[in-house]
Amino acid sequence: MKFFVDTADTKDIAELAETGLIDGVTTNPSLIAKSGRPFAEVIKEICGLVPGPVSAEVVAIDTEGMVSEGRKLARIAENVAVKLPLTWDGLKACRTLSDEGTAVNVTLCFSANQALLAAKAGAAFISPFIGRLDDINVDGMELISDIRQIYDNYLFDTEILAASIRTPNHVKLCALAGADVATMPPSVIKALANHPLTDKGLEAFLADAKKAGIKV
Repeated sequence: MKFFVDTADTKDIAELAETGLIDGVTTNPSLIAKSGRPFAEVIKEICGLVPGPVSAEVVAIDTEGMVSEGRKLARIAENVAVKLPLTWDGLKACRTLSDEGTAVNVTLCFSANQALLAAKAGAAFISPFIGRLDDINVDGMELISDIRQIYDNYLFDTEILAASIRTPNHVKLCALAGADVATMPPSVIKALANHPLTDKGLEAFLADAKKAGIKV
């Protein structure tokens, strides 16, 4: 499973990119706004930090506006993936941009039928929002499994990009359900390495090494 980091903080992205564990980045207008910097400037810098896809979202809500903004975003860097909302206008814009060779990430997906439409519209990625479904007592993992089965049934190339991930357990369940990508905040990525028994074991090893006077 690919790991994308969901942030516009270039310091966090640079730090994680050095580990070699990050395959891409997802952003949205809210994350960019937190940086206090010009939108295109932030996207361009991020694209230079990672070789994989960097999702940059349009703000228009009509097809013509989305296509126009999507073309502008795609010109920022070769690895920009234009992020479009899963609306009827968004699907039409997805078809146009995909046909032009632009990678499109269709976001705000909450049903398998929506995911089916996005795949037929040529989306490179579909972003089902796990955490937001959990918030309304709907099993987000069931959605991932349903999309996986549908895409496999018809050999769609669209990658399932599990989004709105809030915990390490979300990551594990998405991997088990067959998501192609998980995008998550830096804190969740770092938390994947944590386990109390690892800490306890390391503490014991270091104590024994100190007693024995072991030096490397």
